[in-house]
Amino acid sequence: MEGQWVGEYNSQNPGRIILNVDALPTCYQAVAYVHPNTAASPKMVVRFRTIDKSSAVHQLRTTDLSTLHPDTGTIVPWDSIKDRYASDVQMSKAVDIVCTPDGDKLSIRWGTDIGLIGQCELPRSKAGSPSDLKPKVMTWQEYRSYIETIRGRKLLFRGQSRPWRLRTSFHRHGRADLERFVLEDVRQLHKYLVANTKRMFNLSDGVEFGAVLALAQHHGYPTPLLDWTASPFVGAFFAYRGADPKVSENNKFVRILTFDQDKWMGMQQLPQSIPLLLPDRNVSLVEFLAIENQRMIPQQGVSMQSNVDDIEGYMKALETHFRVSVLEAIDLPIVDRDFAIDELRYMGITAGSMFPGLDGVCEDLKERNFRP
Repeated sequence: MEGQWVGEYNSQNPGRIILNVDALPTCYQAVAYVHPNTAASPKMVVRFRTIDKSSAVHQLRTTDLSTLHPDTGTIVPWDSIKDRYASDVQMSKAVDIVCTPDGDKLSIRWGTDIGLIGQCELPRSKAGSPSDLKPKVMTWQEYRSYIETIRGRKLLFRGQSRPWRLRTSFHRHGRADLERFVLEDVRQLHKYLVANTKRMFNLSDGVEFGAVLALAQHHGYPTPLLDWTASPFVGAFFAYRGADPKVSENNKFVRILTFDQDKWMGMQQLPQSIPLLLPDRNVSLVEFLAIENQRMIPQQGVSMQSNVDDIEGYMKALETHFRVSVLEAIDLPIVDRDFAIDELRYMGITAGSMFPGLDGVCEDLKERNFRP
């Protein structure tokens, strides 16, 4: 049942629901963002926990309901916004919920204390499925020639050792509830980062909050960030760096994703520097300060912040709507790995330069002296 579930619901006020579910040791914890189709009804946040994880059907009641400001999307008391709605519009105080997971779908029925009833059948996110992108297949030399043709375009690059679907490490580890991430993970990260960096990060400051996420990301902690680089060669380094040099039927290519910033910005209605917690799905490009982060600058890093599990599917839907292409894939052959890594070293792109410190130095020397 864990993961992100998105779809339409039917009720007296039909609309769209985004359900984020985390698996705890003994139960599921969920937060649902309810978006009615009409502005005449308030948007809501509903939080709940199941009694256990083993039941085929989960029945529960929750009173943890909040309203969202119709303009800002922030959680506000109902009394502060009820004058913006008709006098007969009420806010539910409790809801009875029945959840029935069934493979790749989740059926939900509910009824509230003021007589509102609803139901939905939500599909499982496709984020764990193979990528649908059709790659351009190039040799290393063809890729170098291709780079000459895209000079001047505001492209970002992301190297992957396999053609995985675009997804953050946070979502890849089965998490979905970013409220829990902020309240629990970030506070714990802050405690240990302060002890190890000797800097007191101010989590109430958006710039420093982002710096904490970026620092944790660059040291391997799962976050809702996706790393990109402004350099096509750094992207190639990261594609080949983690690749198994032994060619097999399932291991013939590495992948470099390209992302067109200008076209993406032309499609967006929301600003790109925004809070992590939003009631609707959002993918944003954000450039965090490299506070105590010695890796971000040499990697020419740009972060993509996402509360969306299936980023590829989300982008493709926007591309279809706006009739533009922002995300493309290039596959390079595994057999070119050693030659590409050697050329990148001549450019100064090595593990030692990308990861300043002993870890990077040792990885670089291992590549030179213990290459398979």
